[in-house]
Parts: sequence; structure tokens; C-alpha cells
Amino acid sequence: MVDATLEVPLITGDLVPADVTRDVCSPLEGKPTGLWYAGFCLALVALAIGGTAVLYQVSTGIGTWGLNRTVGWGFDITNFVFWVGIGHAGTLISAVLLLFRQKWRTSINRSAEAMTIFAVICAGIYPFIHMGRPWLAHWVFPYPNARGPLWVNFRSALLWDVFAIGTYFTISLLFWYVGLIPDLATVRDRAKGVRKKIFNLLSFGWRGTARTWSRYETACVLLAALATPLVVSVHSVVSSDFATAVIPGWHATVFPPYFVIGAVFSGFAMVLTLMLVARKTMRFENYITMRHIHAICKVVTFTGSIVGLAYMTEFFIAWYSGSQYELFIFKNRMGGPFAWAYWTMFSCNVIAPQLFWFRKVRNNLLLIFLLSLVVNVGMWFERFVIIVTSLHRDFLPSSWSGYTPTLIEVGSLVFGFGLFFTLFLLFCRFVPMIAMFEVKPLLGKRKRELQQTNREVA
Repeated sequence: MVDATLEVPLITGDLVPADVTRDVCSPLEGKPTGLWYAGFCLALVALAIGGTAVLYQVSTGIGTWGLNRTVGWGFDITNFVFWVGIGHAGTLISAVLLLFRQKWRTSINRSAEAMTIFAVICAGIYPFIHMGRPWLAHWVFPYPNARGPLWVNFRSALLWDVFAIGTYFTISLLFWYVGLIPDLATVRDRAKGVRKKIFNLLSFGWRGTARTWSRYETACVLLAALATPLVVSVHSVVSSDFATAVIPGWHATVFPPYFVIGAVFSGFAMVLTLMLVARKTMRFENYITMRHIHAICKVVTFTGSIVGLAYMTEFFIAWYSGSQYELFIFKNRMGGPFAWAYWTMFSCNVIAPQLFWFRKVRNNLLLIFLLSLVVNVGMWFERFVIIVTSLHRDFLPSSWSGYTPTLIEVGSLVFGFGLFFTLFLLFCRFVPMIAMFEVKPLLGKRKRELQQTNREVA
């Protein structure tokens, strides 16, 4: 009987190593496709519109937002937490799956790592914007200075974010770049003139000797071991921005694991979105196969189920605690002024991913793409619901207030997506999207699988 896992290979087509090099390097050496130009122009337009809104806000002040004395956080922190979550899947795919020797990561790990870096860049911008005076942002860094005994407040949640995001970005960037070096050397060997000199500099004179490969693999494993705890720690720190407060709806010990699994959930959904687009526009159907897509769909289904369990756990704890304030917050989320946001979140994050249980859905690329977008929308609304609905009605009815985002806040949201997709499309144009040195060993495995299948059929 044929093993079901052999029916969907990791690499399709009758390819040899030279074919992999040619296919992965062709987007870098040739002209971009029309789809790439269309996507890049759209991303630039979004970046320009959003950047204009951000510049206007910085020059005028955060009074351009719809914030008030009750709702002090709105789109800015919602966007921050959303982009931090998006960045989690790259580290998980690259580091954790590398340590567990999962082969299905090979064709998507490079793009996922790049996604992590770009998402963290987008996330890091929003706290600085929220400061109102971003030119004084250096005050949150503990460096030797002439201010005498004046140091940063280590009890501030903002400072926790600085350390968490800074550490996460540094390790992710290092891990991504070290993984690029062998492929940069491959591009160098194919390049001429100035491009050859540039890639020779970027590849640090890589020669591919046995000693070089041995040290390279050791470095990758060590970096993966360093990066793996960050998957848990970074979003746990971000969740502590809320959990250490006494605001009903925030003061909960379930927040760290809840935020971590939600981050993995949204991150894998974004990976799925990007990989489906790259698979079509860059003609990588032989490398990003249905086996990769099925694996990501299963992770999205699993993490989405845990997110649904977290939602129910929150309601149970609010009821079981006997606190009228906690119970009111959750009732208000379901039936208050922002009930539409709550039910959008619940439908997108809990109900929609369950469709991946059906094989027909997992085999339909259009449905998978639409569901991945739905999950990303739901996770953005999750952050919005947590922040706004917990603030707009707190302990005292006399302090209750509504919240309506302004066009400037919507522009800041557009800015994040414009920046992210601009950086990602530039990455697709100038950097190998697929780790060639990791894919090539799978070609021999693919042939052995075909031979085994033929023998079993015979």
C-alpha cells in the first residue's frame, strides 16, 4: 500500500540542482514580471498615503487621532501588537522546525524569516509614533549620558517593549542573514561586474569548503537555539503591557500563552498569504507545493482552535471570578457598541479556520488564500477588541467614552501595510526567496520516493 505522505511531494517536477539554481536566481537576474510591478506600485501608493498621514500626525500632534481621556490607546497600539504577532511565524518556521528537522520548512523558511524582519520593523515604528515626540525616542534607551542620575524607568511597559523588540529583531536579522550567505555566494558566482563585487562582499568570501559548512551548520543550530525562546518571550512581554494593569479584561494570567499562540496563528496565516502570492507571481509551483500549503493549513487550524479555547477560557474565568467588572467587560464585548468588532473577530479566528478540516478546502488555492486573509483580518480585530473595549467602559460609568478612529489613524494603518509589502517585494526582487542549498538535497529524496512508490505499485 502506498504511503499517503508520498502522494504529495515536497518538490515536484523532474529537477536537477542546476534547475533549482536557475529557477531561484532568475527573478534576480531578469526583469520583474508585470504582477510584481503592479504589486510594487500598489504598495508604494499605500506607503506614500500612509507616510503622509504619519508625517502630518508627527508635525501636528497625536490630537489628530480619535483618542480621549478614557481610550488612550487605539489604532497605534493595535497595529503594534498585530505586527509583532505577524513576525512570530518566521522565527518558528526557521528556528523551531530546524531544531526538529522538519523538511517541509525548506522552501518557505527564507521568505518567512524576511517577513519576520519586515513585520518587526513595522511594529517598532508605532510605539515611537505613539510617543508624540519621536525625536526624543532615544530617552527610552539606557545608555551612558549627561543627564546625571536620570535613567530609564525599568518598570515601564514601553521599556519592556524596547528590550523585547530590540532583542528579537537582532537575533532574527542575524539568523536570516547567516542563512543567506551560501545562496549569496551562488548568486556571486553567476554575476558579473559590479553585481559580482557586491555579492562577494555580502557573502563574506564564502568558498564552501567542508570546514566552512561544518561551522556554518553549527552557527545555524546555535542561533536557532537562541531564537526559539524568543518565540515565547517576546509576545509574553508584549502581553504583560496589558496583564500587569488592573483594567478589567486585561488583568489576566492567561494573556502570555494566549498572545503567543495568537501570534503564531496570525503569523502562519500571513506566511500562507505571501507564499500563495509568491508561488504564482514568481513561478515557484515546483518548490512551494501542496504539501507545504497543507502543512501550514494544519498549523493554522490547530492554533486557531487554541485561540478559540482561549476566548472561552476568558469568559469562564470572568464568570468564575465573581467580579462584576470582569463579567461586565465580556458581556459588553458581545453586546455593547463594539459587538460588531467582537463577532467579526470570533467569526474570522474561530469559525473560519475550521474549514481547513475539509480536504476539498485545503486543495482549493483560492479558498485557502481568502481564508488566510480572513484570519489576518480577525487577528487585527482581536487586538482592537482587547484594547478598545477594555478601555471605553471601565469601572466608573461617569468616565465611559466612545472611540471613533480618524482618517489619520486609518492612514497609519495603511502605512504599516504599505511599508511591509514594499520591503517584501524588494526582497523578492533582489534576494533569493528560496534557500537553494536546503532544497537541493531534497531532489535525491524525491527520486527515492518515486522509486519506492513505483516498487510498491508494481
